[in-house]
Amino acid sequence: MTEQEFTNIYNSNAPKVHRLCLGYASGNNELANEWLQETFIKVWNHRNSFKGKSAIDTWIYRIAVNICLGDLRKSKKSIPINENVLSNSSNDEKNDNNEKNIKKMYRCIDQLTEQNRALILLELENIPQVTIANTVGLAHGTLRTRLSRIRKSLLKCIKNGK
Repeated sequence: MTEQEFTNIYNSNAPKVHRLCLGYASGNNELANEWLQETFIKVWNHRNSFKGKSAIDTWIYRIAVNICLGDLRKSKKSIPINENVLSNSSNDEKNDNNEKNIKKMYRCIDQLTEQNRALILLELENIPQVTIANTVGLAHGTLRTRLSRIRKSLLKCIKNGK
C-alpha cells in the first residue's frame, strides 16, 4: 500500500470510523479523535498484513472496534455522555423532543453489552449488514436476529427511560 493509497483509504473511512469511536466514547470528541488516530496508525503499521480476504473497510472497522473496546477494558472507565454534542442551539419544541430522544438513545446504547454496542453503532453508521457480520465474525442471519433484538431493547429502554 502506497502513501497515496493510504491517504485515499483514510479520507474515505475516517469520518465513519470517527463516528463509530464517538459512539463508544459517548460523545467525547477528544477520546474519539485519539481512537481514530490509533486506528489509522495501526492500519498503516500493519498494512502489509491485510490479506484482502475481506473489504478494507471491514478490516479497518474491526481494528477500530478492538481499539475502543481494548481501551475501555484497560481503563475500566465509564465515559459520561457529552451533552454538548447531543444538544442543538434551537429551542423548538420538536427539536427539544428529538434532542431528548437522542440523549435517551445514547444512554440506552451505553447500557448494552460491548458486542451489542459495537453492532448497533456499526448499524447506525449505515454499514452494510454483510460487512458488519464479517467484521464481528457472525453469520448474517445471526446478525440480523441480534440487531432486531437490540433495536427492540433500545426502543423499550427509550420509551421507559431505563
